[in-house]
Amino acid sequence: MYANTGAFAQADDAAVLARGAEDCGFESLWTVEHVIIPETYESVYPYNRKGRLPEGIKADLPDPVVWMTYVAALTSRIRLSTGILILPQRHPLYVAKEFASLDRLSGGRAMMGVGIGWLEEEFDALGIDFRARAGRTDEAIAGLRALWQDGPSSFDGRHFRWQAVHSSPKPVQPTGVPIIVGGHSLAAARRAARLGDGFFPGRIDRLDELLTELRAEAQRVGRDPDSIEVTTGTPDLSLDNIKAMADKGISRLILPPPGQDKTDIRAGLERFAENVISRL
Repeated sequence: MYANTGAFAQADDAAVLARGAEDCGFESLWTVEHVIIPETYESVYPYNRKGRLPEGIKADLPDPVVWMTYVAALTSRIRLSTGILILPQRHPLYVAKEFASLDRLSGGRAMMGVGIGWLEEEFDALGIDFRARAGRTDEAIAGLRALWQDGPSSFDGRHFRWQAVHSSPKPVQPTGVPIIVGGHSLAAARRAARLGDGFFPGRIDRLDELLTELRAEAQRVGRDPDSIEVTTGTPDLSLDNIKAMADKGISRLILPPPGQDKTDIRAGLERFAENVISRL
């Protein structure tokens, strides 16, 4: 996770991380995004106790789709995902094109983690109503799925609408790029149950509560809860805890790069592969 931040915003370090992770048996690389970081902000970052972005306001943070396309050209197997893309800030016509292109160029390795966002000042700078972000997200997901189907698509929503259009190329993956709904709220769990191929609960301290909500909502809307793949992180990467997470129904665990520059990243990846991946 956070594969496109800090040192890995640089081409050489990104290459070492991506190739090393693939060689060591990691399944996927996960990127994050903010189009801008305001010089000052009152919004509370929900994923640490300080309520502030962990990398600060001036850290390098490349566009995730551009970064993933770059590392896709350097690799052949590892999957590539956002974790997350702030979907309500983007028009689905552009997102459909970008991710279908990435999926084509990578040979079907793209995934899309999406969230509604938390940084109100970023929405203000973009001229997008922060209070409308949940509705924009729901419509954007529906719009993406329509655009990735064969033939023309039209859409008529409150926030997005278009007449019959063709969006090409289509993704390699026959059902489209998997959409993984991220978030730390009960509403995010319900959104994943209704609209997502997967769920990425952002708060490990609320994991049981969020999974319970996900499964209840899936049953309410007539979906098999086990069909919704769950991705999360954990500070405890011992074999016992990894197996306990699998027993909870977790499909994928993500972790930060085990090093922060190309001089030590490869060694850290190899240690993890030997001590954990090879023993699962």
